Amino acid sequence: MAALGRGDVAGAYQHANAVSPAGSLASHVPHALWVTMDLVEAAVRTDRQTEAAGHVRAMREADVAAISSRHALLTEACAALCAATDDEALQLFAKALAVPGAQRWPFDFARVQLAYGERLRRSRATTESRGPLSAALSAFEHLGARPWAERAEAELRAAGWSRRRTETSKVHTLTPQELETARLAASGLTNKQIAERLFLSHRTVGAHLYQIYPKLGITSRAMLRDALESGSWSQSRH
Repeated sequence: MAALGRGDVAGAYQHANAVSPAGSLASHVPHALWVTMDLVEAAVRTDRQTEAAGHVRAMREADVAAISSRHALLTEACAALCAATDDEALQLFAKALAVPGAQRWPFDFARVQLAYGERLRRSRATTESRGPLSAALSAFEHLGARPWAERAEAELRAAGWSRRRTETSKVHTLTPQELETARLAASGLTNKQIAERLFLSHRTVGAHLYQIYPKLGITSRAMLRDALESGSWSQSRH
């Protein structure tokens, strides 16, 4: 992971492959499950597509995604990294980020957002890439993951983003419905409970939260209360 953070993809592949050879999940080696995305990302970035695809296949066959929301997130993200077309990759990244409970793992979630933003930018969806890249940058900075924050910031600059412009406007605007959704979520209500309270669908509540997190510079529900109390937002009139 450290090697990937500093851009040493060849070294990252060697380390991850030593833990669990590409295409297999080494028996009685729990670390094999910890380095799945490290191995797949490093394999893809060193033009080892066959090895990367083989590792995703092994993850699918072992039903790694059933273990936890973290492994479900990483399994779909690994499949996205191996996807042959942009459309397939973007669909898989979106599926990964929509895994229930995935935001409980802020570093991994931000890492997938970074990969998603990178693929968007390379598929020429430059404007769309800034959302996930900005969210990833905020999360990495919050976690103190400096090398990863630098990676996200470099991608954002390539997408036309300027830190100078973003820092001149530190107050982010929430619509009245977004603000109420954020307050209810911060109080501990589920999406279904919020939907019933506001007469919305639970999908609409989820969409609101997806928009709220990057506005507040956070990546999870657990961070909502502190973000709302920080005063770094304002309420729009519409």
